[in-house]
Amino acid sequence: MTKQKITDAGALAQAALDARENAYAPYSHYTVGAALLTEEGEVFTGCNIENASYGAANCGERTAFFKAISQGRRRFQAIAIAGGMEGEEPKDYAYPCGICRQVMREFCDDGFQVIVVKSVEDRRQYRLDEILPFGFGGESIR
Repeated sequence: MTKQKITDAGALAQAALDARENAYAPYSHYTVGAALLTEEGEVFTGCNIENASYGAANCGERTAFFKAISQGRRRFQAIAIAGGMEGEEPKDYAYPCGICRQVMREFCDDGFQVIVVKSVEDRRQYRLDEILPFGFGGESIR
C-alpha cells in the first residue's frame, strides 16, 4: 500500500506501471500492474500472479482489491491498469477481464473510474457501468 495520498490519474497510472515490475508471469510473459485508489486516498497495488495450473492464477486488479479488502477498506474511487509483454512498455490498453469487472461491481458503484494505461500520458478512463453494462450485484439477489 502507498501511504501518500494520490488524487490525480497520472500518479495512479504511474503506480500501476510500477506494479507491473512485481508480476509473476513465467508462462504468458504478459505482466499486469494495477493501482486501486480508496476513497480515503490510499493506494493498494497488485500484479498478476500466474500458476502452472492456470485456474490458480490471479489478475493484477483482483490482487489489488483483495489486498485492500483484507486491510478493511471497502470504498474505492478508481483503479489504473497497465499491461504488456514482459520487458516492454505497454503497446495496447489492458482492459480488465470479466471476473475482475465482477469483483469491481461487488465493491464499487457505477461511477467507479477504470483507467487503462499505456503510459502516464496515454490513458483512457471509463465508468464501471460503461465497461460492465447491466451488471449483476448484491441488490439483484436481495
